[in-house]
Amino acid sequence: MRFWLALVSTTLMISASFAQDAPKVSQRSHLQQRLDQSVPQWLKKHDVPSVAIAYIENGKLAWTAVYGDQSPSVPATEKTLYNAASLTKPISAELILRLVSAGKMSLDEPISVYWIDPDVKDNPWHKLLTPRLCLSHQTGFPNWRAQTNNMLTFQWEPGTRTGYSGEGYDYVARFAEKKMGMPFEQLAQQYVFDPIGMNDTSYTSRPWYAGRLAIPHGAKGETEPKTSAAWTAADLLRTTIGDYAKFLLSVMNSEKVTTQIAAERLTSTRNLPTPEQEKQVCAYEEAGATKCQVAAGLGLGWQVIKHNDVTIIDHDGSDWGVRTLAFFVPERRIGVVILTNGDHGTEVEREIVRILYPDAVFVATL
Repeated sequence: MRFWLALVSTTLMISASFAQDAPKVSQRSHLQQRLDQSVPQWLKKHDVPSVAIAYIENGKLAWTAVYGDQSPSVPATEKTLYNAASLTKPISAELILRLVSAGKMSLDEPISVYWIDPDVKDNPWHKLLTPRLCLSHQTGFPNWRAQTNNMLTFQWEPGTRTGYSGEGYDYVARFAEKKMGMPFEQLAQQYVFDPIGMNDTSYTSRPWYAGRLAIPHGAKGETEPKTSAAWTAADLLRTTIGDYAKFLLSVMNSEKVTTQIAAERLTSTRNLPTPEQEKQVCAYEEAGATKCQVAAGLGLGWQVIKHNDVTIIDHDGSDWGVRTLAFFVPERRIGVVILTNGDHGTEVEREIVRILYPDAVFVATL
């Protein structure tokens, strides 16, 4: 997940002028035709084996498209399974939000009543942890305990700062298991996958993975077929472009969550960009614009970006040989999912977003 706290000056050549969305024509829209012409070139240029794209328009799935190979000489298809990387987190967050909406738990109840990781049992700060703090990256944990000698440790008092943490997601997932008395994957199946119709999504390896995996592709062309035997709520979920598009639509439509939870999901905890960082991305504002204001922060499972008067809800994912992105714009009822299996996938994502959502300031944040 990218961070405004770590944003550095970019050298992207982003034009101030973008073609606007054109109405659909015959079988394939103008947007699809533009992608058909350009995506194969972008994949070759950036050494990315394949990309799968979903476009949501007027609150409905307009189309999906897949380009390139899932593995050497094996074309990617609608059935290809991609590692979602950190796009796993919004799905795990959705499970918690649906449990809260169903009255099964509270966002602000103490997790310690049901779950305390042995590594932090002697630190009284564990009593401060709540589902809300875990989902909004305020636990004080590092991203992974491997960064702290394989011991989970607090880096600051929970709730006082924002710090991206996969450990926080695993922590709230363990809590959900203990409180609900049900394995995490079973909970996800019951409350998220089945209601949405996500029949090709799993946190761990399944027999139906065979022959369908998009193999990660490193910066130097190396490959590493990798699946997960143990679940994590933060990473390594496998899914198809169609399934993740269904998920994004469900979130956009606030299915199975209360009005209050839906509103909170669109709210960030604290604004992260510094004035200098805001200035950097605003340098890409379209010529003649009267203002440029950008705010961004982490909320319940998603990053919340406000560019002037428009709210963009997004999340990205980055593992070795994998780059992914999903976002939607509530006011405009549009959304995009992009899944790649290449280390340079972000470069391809930028090119695609320039066509599907031509906002130069947003593109500059990717």
